[in-house]
Amino acid sequence: MSGRKRIQVDESEWYRIQRKAQQLKDVQRNIPDLIEEVRRRTGEDLDRVFSRVEERQQRHDAVVQGLSEQTRRLEADTARRLREQAAEVRGALAASAGQIREETRQHLADQQERTRRAIAGERAERRAETARLAREIGEHTEDRARADRTARSWLADARALAADLTEGGLHERYAPGELDRLTGRLTTAEQNAAEGRFDAALALVQEICHSLSELRADTEQRELERCTAQLAAIDALATVAGAIEGSREQPVTGPDGAVLPDYTVDVAYWSEGDWDRLRTEAAETLARARDDATGTDELLGLRDREAPRLEDELGDTVGRATMRHLASQLRVNLADTVAHSLSRLAYYDFVDGEYENADPRGSYYAKLRHENGNEIVLDISQAAPDSGEQVVRVLSYDYDITSEDQLRDRAEAVRQALAEDGRAAPAAPEAEPGTPDRGFLDIEAHRQRGEQARRRGTGSGA
Repeated sequence: MSGRKRIQVDESEWYRIQRKAQQLKDVQRNIPDLIEEVRRRTGEDLDRVFSRVEERQQRHDAVVQGLSEQTRRLEADTARRLREQAAEVRGALAASAGQIREETRQHLADQQERTRRAIAGERAERRAETARLAREIGEHTEDRARADRTARSWLADARALAADLTEGGLHERYAPGELDRLTGRLTTAEQNAAEGRFDAALALVQEICHSLSELRADTEQRELERCTAQLAAIDALATVAGAIEGSREQPVTGPDGAVLPDYTVDVAYWSEGDWDRLRTEAAETLARARDDATGTDELLGLRDREAPRLEDELGDTVGRATMRHLASQLRVNLADTVAHSLSRLAYYDFVDGEYENADPRGSYYAKLRHENGNEIVLDISQAAPDSGEQVVRVLSYDYDITSEDQLRDRAEAVRQALAEDGRAAPAAPEAEPGTPDRGFLDIEAHRQRGEQARRRGTGSGA
């Protein structure tokens, strides 16, 4: 004879429908407030990132003013285009902060490509003009003084451009070794000039000046591309981080889908650490995006893979927490349904009830007592984590002789009561081996353990 009867209650379809409805509702919540908060938070990032771009531009402008006329004229248009490009990128990112979409990113990519083509055209014109000037010098090789002055002017310009690149430091990230190669060639040009070989010195240093100018334009554009990816990654991740923060308190909905006033779900508590882990992970990922050492490819990965992944996990986490909260209440409802059934059919009265260790995330125990002293404990647990199925165990503690048929009839009454309440259950209860542990009768022990846990600072709370 077994005093342990098991009844499995299947609510998985209802569970699935409720989960889907809750997740769709969550996605649409507080979007305007979230965008505004992200815009505020990322404003400082925008200023910080572009302040360095503008600082390099200002330093370069000062360098250009000290160049010779021919080099200054060649540098002016490129510097102007790079300034305009940076200003347009900054304005577009500022205007779309909190909601940088694919069309914004595509617009900036198209703008960058147009600038690249324009600068490439200027380079070709610049080289053609330089070649013309070189021919003029070549036609007057007998004027060594003029050749000397021209060569030394170009050499001074090359040194100024090289120093500007060194101070900017972008070449170390985007073209390692290239500046060293060019300054090595510059040393050779200076040696040629010192030996009076002005034609060789001039040809070499003009080529070096062009290469230095192109190196700056290339590295500045690649850095601007990185800055764009950085701000887009920060924007996406700050949005997710804000959504995580805002998701901690969730509304509770009733059977009709309406929000119940004055009731909320503590997602951090009900997710059992998943919300805290997600919040930490989002903060760490956002810190990687804000780190200026993070490269363009990684930033694009943070934007295109990590941010959507975190957002998906947030939806899953909120959904699980909300449904766990609901399932916890369902366990109490199941106990109430069974208690009423046993009261009506077998004259058992409800005595006490509590969650396992007073933690509403766990099993629920309800104790019933007959006037003859017989007792029953209802152990209501989930069949599997987040399954949507509950198991009702009817644990009988009889002080008189109770037959197996009586125990079976008692469990069958419970099954029928659940079915009448609209809860799907198997055709017949299942007997589990062994006799019930009398420790289940001590409902008060769960409250005491819960109080001890709270005093240790790890207590429960809904």
